[in-house]
Amino acid sequence: MSDGFDLIVIGAGPGGYVCAIRAAQLGMRVACVEKRETLGGTCLNIGCIPSKALLQSSENFTEAAHGFAAHGILVDNVRLDLARMHQRKSEVVTANVRGVEFLFKKNNITWLKGAATIAGPGRVVVAGSEYTAHAIVIATGSESTPLAGVPVDEDRIVTSTGALEFPSVPDHLVVIGAGVIGLELGSVWRRLGARVTVIEYLDRIVPGIDAETATAFQRLLTRQGLSFKLGQKVTAATRENSTITLTLEPAKGGPATTLTADRVLLAIGRRPHTEGLGLAACGIATDARGRIVTDARFATNVPGIYAIGDVIAGAMLAHKAEDEGAALAEILAGQKPHINYEAIPSVIYTWPELAAVGATEEDLKSRGIAYTVGKFPFTANGRARAMGMVDGFVKLLADKHTDRLLGAHILGADAGTLIAECVTALEFGASAEDVARICHAHPTLSEAVKEAALAVEGRALHI
Repeated sequence: MSDGFDLIVIGAGPGGYVCAIRAAQLGMRVACVEKRETLGGTCLNIGCIPSKALLQSSENFTEAAHGFAAHGILVDNVRLDLARMHQRKSEVVTANVRGVEFLFKKNNITWLKGAATIAGPGRVVVAGSEYTAHAIVIATGSESTPLAGVPVDEDRIVTSTGALEFPSVPDHLVVIGAGVIGLELGSVWRRLGARVTVIEYLDRIVPGIDAETATAFQRLLTRQGLSFKLGQKVTAATRENSTITLTLEPAKGGPATTLTADRVLLAIGRRPHTEGLGLAACGIATDARGRIVTDARFATNVPGIYAIGDVIAGAMLAHKAEDEGAALAEILAGQKPHINYEAIPSVIYTWPELAAVGATEEDLKSRGIAYTVGKFPFTANGRARAMGMVDGFVKLLADKHTDRLLGAHILGADAGTLIAECVTALEFGASAEDVARICHAHPTLSEAVKEAALAVEGRALHI
């Protein structure tokens, strides 16, 4: 048994490594367990970062092939070098994971390499050695949710991991699941030349997103060439050589149909990854969905053991996990941090992007809250016109009686950046008028946020 640590964090993804760094900043002796050869978890290695690298590259390819001419830039014979695109993606990943390794060294965090098993309160076994700590944090993230009848081989039938590594552009890619991962990666391969069909069990895409915004989003994706089969359940997938045949059944009943493809991406969601941790042996409680049960201070039912990120309830978002990791480190140091879960944004990094924070119209209606809507289209924004990116709109929801901002939904260029202003407004309880009174630089896309805030009271200036 080694000398003890103040804190052992299991998992070096965004939640885990941020927790470890913040704890080290606060003077704790910290170790972080990671079984991968590199730090950064799913997000940096096979998730957020490599997918965004491919998204950016595919957007550049599309612009060179179809968009530059409108700007007077003529590029003839645009060709795809997929091998180089993959190489660049790997270079981006390497730079990011090395950055985390540098931060571990800077903050004197011990990297325990291997898979962890919790032997009991204050005891963790890694690669045959036992380590002790005053506190243990489980931050092992999530994994792709399987689907009965659809056997993943990460070759022809893949999760997001395999969809990042296709050696050639598919002729026909079928995406099972119209959520964030499926639409982002489906967009990548559509831009690069694949025919893409998205199958969704529900009668709409991106569940949880404001319905009006989701409908507009689907129209834009359809215009880009993605096709959708909504209200359909995939019950089987059979492979013969390079062809996969999917069996589809209407969610509301009816005759089955089939669909063939040369690649299938299974993206119906993610589930907590806790296998091998020894939760049951330690008596750590989990819920019906396999998530670790914690209190408001991230404590499990076993003293000294905590959990954050995708393994607990809440949105499976890297930035949510990061905030929880920092907050937990501060709690362990005796501080009193706060996370406002009503002000955590979500972003879909297609083009245009879709970003949201706070309540949807459907939320407010179900809760009986009277509200006012302010909308402003990017077609009326000068900077969007100069960029040639006029699709989408900003939609703000404010309390009808107090004008307090309740939700924001942005579909358009750089929505993921624009949403930050709305997050700040929600966090500090701002009204729509507060946002409207802030001076926004001209010409910028952010002026659309100001105009939407003005529109809450029917006084937008440029429509």
